[in-house]
Amino acid sequence: GFFQSHAVEVDIKDASNATCLYANWMMRFLITYESNTSDYKTTTLNLSSSVTHNGSVCGNDTQPALVAVQFGEGHSWSINFTKNNETSQGDLITFTYNTNDTAVFPDAKRKGPVSVFVKDPARPVQLNNVYVCHNADLVEAENVTQIFWNVTVQPFVQNGTVSKKESRCPADTPTSAPTVLPTTANVTTASTTTLSPAPTTPPKPVENPDTGNYSLKSGNKTCLLATVGLQLNVSQDKPLLININPKTTIADGACGNTTATLRLNDGNSTLISF
Repeated sequence: GFFQSHAVEVDIKDASNATCLYANWMMRFLITYESNTSDYKTTTLNLSSSVTHNGSVCGNDTQPALVAVQFGEGHSWSINFTKNNETSQGDLITFTYNTNDTAVFPDAKRKGPVSVFVKDPARPVQLNNVYVCHNADLVEAENVTQIFWNVTVQPFVQNGTVSKKESRCPADTPTSAPTVLPTTANVTTASTTTLSPAPTTPPKPVENPDTGNYSLKSGNKTCLLATVGLQLNVSQDKPLLININPKTTIADGACGNTTATLRLNDGNSTLISF
């Protein structure tokens, strides 16, 4: 019950064969689509082991830098970066998925490529700083949730060497609360950093959640174990309690040398990332 994820590394060289743009990250997509029976289903699109980066360009003071990757059966993703005074800024994210990929969309009513455009929500980064974000970050648009983690990126690399100065995302700082992200078929997201204030006295749970055993492997070795019962208390007009059912929940993620990420998908459009 593990999704297979692959890291992407893009190292673009300039005319003198010096690195001008570097990026290394992992990503996954949750896509809601209409089936042949006119109901809506949510599927997961993962990166394949073979990823190309045709069309990626270095950029300069007047031309945006571009990271463009292609993978699987006609899927692609790109982001461009602009330089402004002493900072660089991600601009437009373009994601194209191909519903002719029957392994991912076995019964899609609409056939062919579908493109989604969304503004990069990340803040500007000082030039000669490398942007790093190990925690999961979600970007949503048009029934697609794009999930990124273990991100390292520096456009407009100076002198051909990736900087050792890091600009960390807020989620990586010790004071940030863990991200808890329920998603629905309409790709509505809530997180502990954006929800309305919780009621002073939370509603009493109707029942305790069942305890689940979740694990991750790195090669043939288990690298993460979790035994936990999970209940979400979502604060809104009417507080919503969600128990995570271990019998229908799929665990996946990644283990690194200094960080590990565990993601739980309960099969009912609820995604939790630790």
